[in-house]
Amino acid sequence: MKIKVGIVGATGYTGLELLRILNNHPHVEVTYLSSKSFTGKNLNEVYPFELDEKVLEDVEIQKLENCDVLFTALPAGVSYELVKDLKNTKVIDLGADFRFDDPSLYEKHYGKKLSGYEACERTYGLTELNRDKIKNARFVGNPGCYPTAVLLALAPLAKSGAIGTSEIFVDAKSGVSGAGRKQDESYSFCELSENLKPYSPVNHRHVPEIEEKLETLFKKKINVVFAPHLVPMNRGILCTIYLKTSLSIEEIHRMYREFYQDEFFVHVLPIGTYPTTKWCLGTNHVFISLTKDERTDTLIVMSALDNLMKGASGQAVQNMNVMFCFEEQTALKFKAVYP
Repeated sequence: MKIKVGIVGATGYTGLELLRILNNHPHVEVTYLSSKSFTGKNLNEVYPFELDEKVLEDVEIQKLENCDVLFTALPAGVSYELVKDLKNTKVIDLGADFRFDDPSLYEKHYGKKLSGYEACERTYGLTELNRDKIKNARFVGNPGCYPTAVLLALAPLAKSGAIGTSEIFVDAKSGVSGAGRKQDESYSFCELSENLKPYSPVNHRHVPEIEEKLETLFKKKINVVFAPHLVPMNRGILCTIYLKTSLSIEEIHRMYREFYQDEFFVHVLPIGTYPTTKWCLGTNHVFISLTKDERTDTLIVMSALDNLMKGASGQAVQNMNVMFCFEEQTALKFKAVYP
């Protein structure tokens, strides 16, 4: 018996990545694909490499209801209004609509008020931290790619209660696919090639998401200074995080190894080994490394992941596996594409 899966927004980067993963999943049948831009076309007309003749359909509520689980990869505010009244279909949203506990944060940073948001029971889909809640969820808000990298990098410290700091600095770098498909000259080849540039170093939309979840983990208000940069590569994220601590690097490393010892997708590297984005390319794996500047008592935590996999579609399928009691690693045991 296979579950019926639908994808709304199937022709964006995250939608295509979902199809790549689900094509290897033994327990699903993709029965519905929707694309506003290419309605009526076959998928292989738009992307011949897909080798799939499924018709890209318009959005119809009855067809959404016929899915056991629906993945939505849509602009902010669109997914919520589309799926909030579905009766039986489980929803995993790869946008921001279901990520926040506090609706005022969404309204402030995305400029939209979602009607009935307080009454909609939703679960934040960072699998390693919310597995039990995800298992019984109807609506899952898949985390952003940067928040996934930051929160997994800091969760062991937060859970331990051993860090007294209230301010954390994050230097983050992402491949261009993290911005989605855009017809914008600032994302053209000539603008990006042989170039490295910061963007939204103040008031980035991911900051309130990171701070809200860190407050839940740390049990206190945490201020995050977040500086993202665009790197001329297709995919991958590397975060370097700085915070003060009096703990030794050996104590912290032991804490991380114990915290993630049973996690298949999260790898704590030996002290002195630092992650690269190539190790994650095309996979759902996350690599975390730790070092300490003893002179300034500064802990440096580094995390690397593929923004389209663990940062989006891979984590979404991981959440689906948890929701339907499949083995969590099903269809996600990809090894990195290297070099």
